[in-house]
Amino acid sequence: MNKPASNPFQAATDRRRRIVVTPEGIALPFVIGSRSSRAGALIIDFLIIIVAIVVVSLLLRWVFGGMIGRMDDSGTLGGAAEFIFIAYIIFLFLARYAYFLAFEMGPRGATPGKRLVGLRVAARDGGRLTAEAVIARNLLRDIEIFLPLVFLFTAPGGEGGPAGIAALAWFLVFMLFAIFNRDAMRAGDLVAGTWVVEAPRKTLAAALSTRGAGRKGSSEITGAEYKFGEDELAVYGEYELQTLERVLRDGKPEAVAAVAETICRKIGWNPGKGDERAFLEAFYTQLRARLEGGMRLGKRKANKFS
Repeated sequence: MNKPASNPFQAATDRRRRIVVTPEGIALPFVIGSRSSRAGALIIDFLIIIVAIVVVSLLLRWVFGGMIGRMDDSGTLGGAAEFIFIAYIIFLFLARYAYFLAFEMGPRGATPGKRLVGLRVAARDGGRLTAEAVIARNLLRDIEIFLPLVFLFTAPGGEGGPAGIAALAWFLVFMLFAIFNRDAMRAGDLVAGTWVVEAPRKTLAAALSTRGAGRKGSSEITGAEYKFGEDELAVYGEYELQTLERVLRDGKPEAVAAVAETICRKIGWNPGKGDERAFLEAFYTQLRARLEGGMRLGKRKANKFS
């Protein structure tokens, strides 16, 4: 019998899978965002910025066009027109820089373009995405894209001159950088310690059918009951719940023991031995119930940093 052909899309996804161990010792799986998705997200973001600039420019021209065209007796712009001109320059600066910084430093870690294609920015060490990392990766975009393009179009002798060829080589080096490294990182990602990954699901997965913990958190092995308080459950969010579910589904004893010890230290419990799975199943059940209750009230806790 012929062997069925493998799914090329699944194979490509598998090649982009990575495992990162967080500072708390929890192994988190990630899927690196594809290069085509990242290019599509960047195009969408640039289109949003361009449309916003055009709309604001037309609005200002329509409302204040006559004011900007008038000069006072000294031949300079009036105070109101000067204020509008300065505000417009600030808007252009914010559209270029603040757009990416504000969205990527937000709780979703993604611009509208990235959200539309299902991507987000994450720290490569599995920790929290810091403001310094977001600033660094976005400031490098000037060196990667804008500066070489400016030099390319303003180079003496045109694009065919020595300066134009050097600017084109500069641009191509940075554009090809993401193609020739396995994690599809820009130079900005390399410097900032970030990468762009597929965003986790926005809804809770189907409930895991637990074996060792009953409804009240009782262990079938020792008979102990695990009951967690509000402060203990408030430590983690949806992202950690899904990570815990993957650990329980995989069922690897060493991972179950390590995660149980990590959670115990986090919530101030003394970790025991031999009953780790029942402990985790009880924690999973009660954490899930808490998160689902909050979602019904319009409250969401995306992760432990929220």
